[in-house]
Amino acid sequence: MINYDRMIQLAETVFNSKADTNQLDVDEDVISHLKSIHPATLSEYNDENGPAVWILMIPTTIDLMNRFLENDISEKELYELTPKNIQYESIYLCSALVLEEFRRKGIAKKLTLSAIESIRKDHPIKYLFIWPFSEEGLSLAEKVAGSTQIPLKIK
Repeated sequence: MINYDRMIQLAETVFNSKADTNQLDVDEDVISHLKSIHPATLSEYNDENGPAVWILMIPTTIDLMNRFLENDISEKELYELTPKNIQYESIYLCSALVLEEFRRKGIAKKLTLSAIESIRKDHPIKYLFIWPFSEEGLSLAEKVAGSTQIPLKIK
């Protein structure tokens, strides 16, 4: 599991969620909760050394999406306030972590598109939204929005 430690370090470097209490700090409880919202909220690509790409999405309501985009609620509150067992109309593209040697190969895009397709089978998704932390993350979101023909909203 050489890659696992590198992925954890990459997450901390990019998001520094431990220092920002407004961000979602992903742990086993969060993972379990997200999977109960929809199994496609978390995607992973592995090679022989473990995980090399992690994609995390949160299906939610349009109201919560707008409150988040308008800075009325934090990322953590978006997660906490998202109800279970309803029809979701938006997807928050929360994070895409890719080890450097796996970047620009289309893996993150493929995983994200597959997850969105799975979620759309169960929910009438009208919007994607993002809080970009990097140019690469914004670029991925724009490509995914273009491929799915779902409007993208940016915080």
